[in-house]
Amino acid sequence: MNLTHPFLDRDGDKLREECGVFGAINATDAAAATALGLHALQHRGQEAAGITSFDGTDFYQRRGLGHVADNFSSSEAIAELPGMMAAGHVRYSTTGGSGLRNIQPLYADLASGGFAVAHNGNISNAQTLRDDLVGRGAIFQSTSDTEVIIHLVATSRYPTMSDRLIDALRLVEGAYSLIVMTPEGMIACRDPLGIRPLVMGRIGDATVFASESVAFDVVGAKFIREVEPGELIKVDFDGNTDSLHPFGSYRPRPCIFEHVYFSRPDSFFAGRSVYEARKAIGAQLAVEAPCEADLVVPVPDSGVPAAIGYAQESGVPFELGIIRSHYVGRTFIQPSDGARHAGVRRKHNANRGLVEGKRIVLIDDSIVRGTTSKKIVEMMRDAGASEVHFRVASPPTAHSCFYGVDTPERSQLLAAQMEVEPMRDFIKADSLAFVSIDGLYRAVGSSERDKGCPQFCDACFTGDYPTSLTDLSEREQRDKQLSFDKVA
Repeated sequence: MNLTHPFLDRDGDKLREECGVFGAINATDAAAATALGLHALQHRGQEAAGITSFDGTDFYQRRGLGHVADNFSSSEAIAELPGMMAAGHVRYSTTGGSGLRNIQPLYADLASGGFAVAHNGNISNAQTLRDDLVGRGAIFQSTSDTEVIIHLVATSRYPTMSDRLIDALRLVEGAYSLIVMTPEGMIACRDPLGIRPLVMGRIGDATVFASESVAFDVVGAKFIREVEPGELIKVDFDGNTDSLHPFGSYRPRPCIFEHVYFSRPDSFFAGRSVYEARKAIGAQLAVEAPCEADLVVPVPDSGVPAAIGYAQESGVPFELGIIRSHYVGRTFIQPSDGARHAGVRRKHNANRGLVEGKRIVLIDDSIVRGTTSKKIVEMMRDAGASEVHFRVASPPTAHSCFYGVDTPERSQLLAAQMEVEPMRDFIKADSLAFVSIDGLYRAVGSSERDKGCPQFCDACFTGDYPTSLTDLSEREQRDKQLSFDKVA
């Protein structure tokens, strides 16, 4: 997160997971394993990557803009990162925050030794904490909320590094999955609600941690378990593992959008195959929003599993009516509406011979602004589709996320401005329907949503945020005061 511009708009029309983390300790080639793990997590962040290693005496760091392969594909790059412990990070940055100083893992020399941290999530009171720290003389080197954790650890009076980290995290609100490196070993920690994912595995004598289980498949690690919400796991260089639960007992609220879009379909999340969950969401959508049609067509690639489930449940044939090119730049980095709309057509092309004269059901994972959905519908009509029906494998996204997902301001979200029928008219579809929130819960293996204490974080759909939003509340109060002063 960029503290200077925390919720700036994007050109894109997808929610973006802002980062992924990987760590290995007691591994012969820790940096090489970390680079491979980051390759598997590349979908979680494609603008920058970094790895920090430790050889028992010194810390080493390599960070760069671009993909993992742009920075860590050579033997020379890995040779710069010696040691049996390493942690890595891939990220999306917010506007103004893509410089080298914000690329993680962040590193600092503390009084007790080196301290490196890789963070997936977002601290919702980071600006408040930062203001207090700066007032007491702290000097920040980045605009990342993660650096707040380093300063809180540095100023803690507890004797051990793990106790200082616990002391720091007790002051923090929001979502975090952390991999921390110290001269004593590695610490992995997940916030008390488990909003952001973190899993644990083993390769021989090495212990590994990652944002998703798919990273273990790539490096040849055995999946052990998820790091529990509120759990802090310490691993030393003798292979000893210590598990603590220092933050009390909370009912977990993992992010339900991991099932919908963020995680790779070959990962497991909250005990369930993401691929199977997405197929089940599509099947639930077919039950709730059936359609007289000739073909079920996914919006690639994220709509494919849900479209398979929709087709299987409805009996309408599944076909690849849209072909995606994987060799063009991401549309969200295009500088203007015209360039972005052209980018949609460069990335997706209608399979004209298949869709011409057909009634099409388009399946996508979500609608954010609606601009891409509108262009996809238009593309289907231009290819000769007689009817275009749009089905969405999530409820309407009507609220911004403050837990580590790069979303537009709420005023930019189509579902925050319109009901379903006006949305249908905006994207020019013949019909539009979303899976219900209770249907989504059932599809991912839960009961219907417990309105008193939901089983997942679903704030982007419901506005029911599971933690305080201190920075947002204070900013809203300041905005109200500014408006009052102007009127006065």
